[in-house]
Amino acid sequence: MTPILAWILLCVGGLFEIGFTTCLRNAEGFRNIPWTLGFLASVTLSMGLLELAARTIPMGTAYAVWTGIGAAGTVVVGIWWYGEPATAIRILLLLGLIGCIAGLRITAA
Repeated sequence: MTPILAWILLCVGGLFEIGFTTCLRNAEGFRNIPWTLGFLASVTLSMGLLELAARTIPMGTAYAVWTGIGAAGTVVVGIWWYGEPATAIRILLLLGLIGCIAGLRITAA
């Protein structure tokens, strides 16, 4: 697999991580079947894409970027869709997280 394809798969996997955290929030203890199925599909795709990407990208870097995309995206979803606070410090920390993700990508072998 080419490095570019591995990074694309890793980023898509990170997006599915946002999907599974959002579904998990709405699954109501796994009693809400549509959200539970969304969670199961998203977590399966997310982990599968992480595993594929980690065949080319060092695992530590892949995991950190995958988790960072999921964490940053979940914060954004929380702010946009769930009315979580968008304080200056939260936005600043989110930008710092995004900067660290970009730094890992830039410095990856």
